[in-house]
Amino acid sequence: MTSTSAAAIIAARIEAAVARLHPGETGGLDTVARPSEHADAQVNVALALAKRLGKNPREVAEQIARSVEVVGVCRSVEVAGPGFLNITFDDAFLGEKLREMASGESLGLRQAAVTETVVVDYSAPNVAKEMHVGHLRSTIIGDALVRMLTAVGHRVVRENHIGDWGTPFGMLIEHLVDLGEAGASRELSVGDLDAFYKEARKKFDASEQFQDRARKRVVALQAGDADTLRLWNLLVAESARYFAQVYEKLDVLLKHSDLRGESTYNHLLAAVVERLRAAGLLQQDDEAEVVFPPGFTNRENQPLPLIIRKKDGGYNYATSDLACVIDRVENIGATLLVYVVGAPQAQHLAMVESVAASAGWLKPPARMEHVAFGSVLGSDRKMLRSRSGDAVKLVELLDEAVQRAEASIREKNPELDPAVRSVVAHQIGIGAVKYSDLSNDRVKDYVFDWERMLSFDGNTAPYLQYAHARICSIFRKAGEKRSAVRDVRPLVAHQAERALALSLLQFDTVVHDAIDRFSPHRLCTYLYELSSRYTAFYEHCPVLKADGDVRQSRLALCDLTARVLEHGLGMLGIGAPEQM
Repeated sequence: MTSTSAAAIIAARIEAAVARLHPGETGGLDTVARPSEHADAQVNVALALAKRLGKNPREVAEQIARSVEVVGVCRSVEVAGPGFLNITFDDAFLGEKLREMASGESLGLRQAAVTETVVVDYSAPNVAKEMHVGHLRSTIIGDALVRMLTAVGHRVVRENHIGDWGTPFGMLIEHLVDLGEAGASRELSVGDLDAFYKEARKKFDASEQFQDRARKRVVALQAGDADTLRLWNLLVAESARYFAQVYEKLDVLLKHSDLRGESTYNHLLAAVVERLRAAGLLQQDDEAEVVFPPGFTNRENQPLPLIIRKKDGGYNYATSDLACVIDRVENIGATLLVYVVGAPQAQHLAMVESVAASAGWLKPPARMEHVAFGSVLGSDRKMLRSRSGDAVKLVELLDEAVQRAEASIREKNPELDPAVRSVVAHQIGIGAVKYSDLSNDRVKDYVFDWERMLSFDGNTAPYLQYAHARICSIFRKAGEKRSAVRDVRPLVAHQAERALALSLLQFDTVVHDAIDRFSPHRLCTYLYELSSRYTAFYEHCPVLKADGDVRQSRLALCDLTARVLEHGLGMLGIGAPEQM
């Protein structure tokens, strides 16, 4: 499908004009038509082209302006400044592109030119540990990327790489034995996983006898002892039940079937070692088996090893991560492996990628992408903590968000039906938490601020949700079905209508840009700007007081805006209430 973006269409025509005037010179030139304060769009291609040709930029720009095909697309193409091309679109062209956009369910969103199988690794809590605010960013960002990639046609495989294996499980299983299976199940089922883990750790630190039991239990677990595996499965099952409750509350797509614990790859670890040895990559270092990926050094500028098998014969995290690569590429058939993991893991993942590539397991088109992110901070600009100093439990944070949202709705709209208010409060509260996270550049830290994120003003989810609800209210008052105006070609006469039209037609371009950069905040910024332009349109262009074709045209703009807001918020995992 061709992009509905007016900017993309004129960019293609300018590129064609350059190809006619200067054959062979189009490669690497920037023909992107960007929003401008001085015109509908601006293209800066002439500056770079003039430098290549050794000519005056304005002269090159004027030549392009005279040659570009504008009939049916542009009202004018004018040269400004040192050689910018200022574009003003034809009103009828904008109206027709809006009608085309409104005619389909996709709203002009193109399918990816090349569809891929994408594995997205995100969330990744630990068994027998409660999810806290530290899991928020990975879960929310990963879920948004899954939705966006799916929306443009990729086959997306969700993987929740939970920590369910290793030495701590000897300690946890022995604590379970002490409590008794029934008692442990009751304690775990109430969701207080932190207390269970802390009690086990307290015993381990205080008793050498308990330590000895725990170590023996680890050996039994790794040897596949049936009774030990049964107890281990009980821990995993109770934790998985708790994770599912959190994901349902957070409105993310992760299901039980998406769980891929470290244990999943346990049977592949020995094969990883053998395949690395066969590839001539495995070396001995201080009695451990390691690989030295090129280009990685420690503080002393000595080669940095990726430990594959420790001196005691145990495997390391890197071994499991390499097994993941093998499974995802060779069994699932993935060409893109996306890791939504905190920034501190950058070096580790880069080393895993290097080793996997050297071993021949990760070769084009297969590749890894680390989607790094910063931390959630409190008002003191330190890691967000509870009053007791512990990490904030994710369930408690989400419950508080919904409670605050419900109180706000009750104050603003006390006549709203209680059942509707409950549903809307969940959409607003959870949406506020998600949007506060996603609207920030993911690589940066951000400060968690209840008042700001739940505000109905500014770049917040409630502001966008209210814009959607207000449009739904307009149609209720008009007594018209929204679908009835979807064949209308909007009139683009007022400046506020033009600004809204141009913003709507950028939807496709923005979504693909956000996907290409793995940056949901770009979609957030767009939705906020769209809502702001809709607000200006609503203030300057009366809808219900207009008559005839103008009324229908403005209703069509309202409907298309609401649909783009709903679709855009949906790709972020945020609901769009019809009333608030």
